[in-house]
Amino acid sequence: MNIETFVEAVGRYISDYSLSILGAILIFVIGKWFARKLTALLGKLLTRQNVDETLIRFLDNIVYYALIVVVIMAAVDRLGVDTTSFLAIFGAAGLAIGLALKDSLGNIASGVMLVFFRPFRIGDAVSAGGVTGKVESISIFNTVFLTYDNQRMIVPNGQITNGVITNINANPIRRVDLVFGISYGDNILTAKAIFKNVLATDTRILEDPAPQIVVSELADSSVNLFVRPWVKTEDYWDVRYYMIEKIKLALDEAGIIIPFPQRDVHLHQGEK
Repeated sequence: MNIETFVEAVGRYISDYSLSILGAILIFVIGKWFARKLTALLGKLLTRQNVDETLIRFLDNIVYYALIVVVIMAAVDRLGVDTTSFLAIFGAAGLAIGLALKDSLGNIASGVMLVFFRPFRIGDAVSAGGVTGKVESISIFNTVFLTYDNQRMIVPNGQITNGVITNINANPIRRVDLVFGISYGDNILTAKAIFKNVLATDTRILEDPAPQIVVSELADSSVNLFVRPWVKTEDYWDVRYYMIEKIKLALDEAGIIIPFPQRDVHLHQGEK
C-alpha cells in the first residue's frame, strides 16, 4: 500500500466514523464533567450530614473513579466497539493486573479498613507505619503525614494496618512521665516538696487526676523519683519541657544534687 492509498483509506475512515468519534469525545468530556460535579455534590451532602471528613474524601475518590470507568465504557460503545467482548477482555486483563499488583490491592483493602474502623482521623497526631506526625489525608492507596519537623511523608496503607497504630491525641488528657534522680545523701521528703511546689506553679497541671510523686527505684548511684502530672493533650510537650527545666533549677537552688554516672579509676604503680 502506497502513501496515497493509505491517506485515502484514513480519509474514508474519518468520514465514515467522524460522528462516532465526535460523539465519543463529547461523551467523555461531558461525562468527566458530570462525574466531577456529582462527586462534589456527594461531598456537600455528606458534609451536611456531619459525616467524618476522612470518610467523605475516601468515598469521593471511589465514586469519581467508578463514574470515570462508566464514562469510558460509554465512549467506547459509541465508537462501535462491542462492550461485551471489551468487558471480557477487561476482566481477564484485570485479573492479570490484580495478580501483578497484589500489594497495591492490599493497600486498597487497608485503606477501606482505615476509613471504616477509623483508628485515626484527618488532623490526628499519629505514630504508625514507622512515621510520627499529623494526618493530612487518607486515600485509597496511602496516607499522608506531616511530621513535626514539617516533612511530608507518604506511607502505604498496608504498612500502617500491618503494624501498631498509636493515636497520640485520641484522648483529651495525657500523663507526663518524668524521672528525677537525687543522691542518697539528700532528703527524699524535701525533694518531693520541691516537686509539688513546682507543679503547683503551673495552671496547666490538672487537679483531677492528681499528680503522682513517688520513689520509683533505688538505683546504683541515685534515688529515682517519678513525677507524673496530668495535662490536656495539646499542652503535653510544652508542660514536659517546662517541668524539666523548672525542676532542675529548683533542685539546684535547694542544693539537691542530681547524680550522674561516675567511675573511679585507681592506678597501682608496681615495684621496679
